[in-house]
Amino acid sequence: MTTPDPAAIKQQQRKDWGDSADSWRRNHERLREVAAPAANKLLELAGIGAGMKVLDIACGSGEPAIPAAKLVGPSGSVLATDMAPEMVEVARDNAAAQGVTNIEFRQVDGEELDVEPGSFDAATCRWGIMFMPEPVRCLRQMHAALKPGGRVAVAVWGPPQRNTWLALPMGIARKYYSGPPLPDAMAPGGVFSFADEDKLRSVLEGAGFRDVRVDDMVFPMSVFDTGREFWEYCREFIGPLRRILETIPADVQAEIGEEVATAAGGGDANGKVSLDGYPLFGSGVK
Repeated sequence: MTTPDPAAIKQQQRKDWGDSADSWRRNHERLREVAAPAANKLLELAGIGAGMKVLDIACGSGEPAIPAAKLVGPSGSVLATDMAPEMVEVARDNAAAQGVTNIEFRQVDGEELDVEPGSFDAATCRWGIMFMPEPVRCLRQMHAALKPGGRVAVAVWGPPQRNTWLALPMGIARKYYSGPPLPDAMAPGGVFSFADEDKLRSVLEGAGFRDVRVDDMVFPMSVFDTGREFWEYCREFIGPLRRILETIPADVQAEIGEEVATAAGGGDANGKVSLDGYPLFGSGVK
């Protein structure tokens, strides 16, 4: 079996999420609302409160960095990072639109943080470490960045069968794909690479955290009036799906879209869609 090239994985991830940034900008409010339970859980597990200094990795369009900045207030601060410069710009604009000024955004590789050791009270990462080829490197640097007693909280996606909102469109698109071999979604850098809670617990402990725990949650992740609306959202929003579709002719993409819409709508492409998300949350203390 060929060992994945970390540099190639990072290059692809930067492209996938950079290409998705405009869609994340347009859909930020929808994502913020549906994913609020996950963001709130991270903030709770990280113990974030007034006056704290927080590090957020893979900030995407600004969650949970922006709500964290609101929680810490004017006496606290947040440093939010993402490897895709386009995402950093989206997050910066979203913070400015909400009048949040105690937050700094940087384009940074999550495995190469380069921050002052022992300078943060808490660190978070929502749906980011599973896309990293060497996630334990990121977690070790998060550990180093925290003060003694500082808390970490990360969110990843659980098993694909519990995350139909994501597994359904990805699985159908893969059936139509005929290009070079696609990365294994369960392998390092794959969206389900931390679907096993024991693995999540192990990497946190391996990075030096103590009192490690893993929690889960179920909440409606994709709610749409029709299956076709769900498909249009997926094709713009899900970075790894965009990677597959860009190699497939438009007429075949239309077939994929109709199949996804019909399946998501319960047999009717115009049927209502309500698909749950099932994230896992890993947390610990330095």
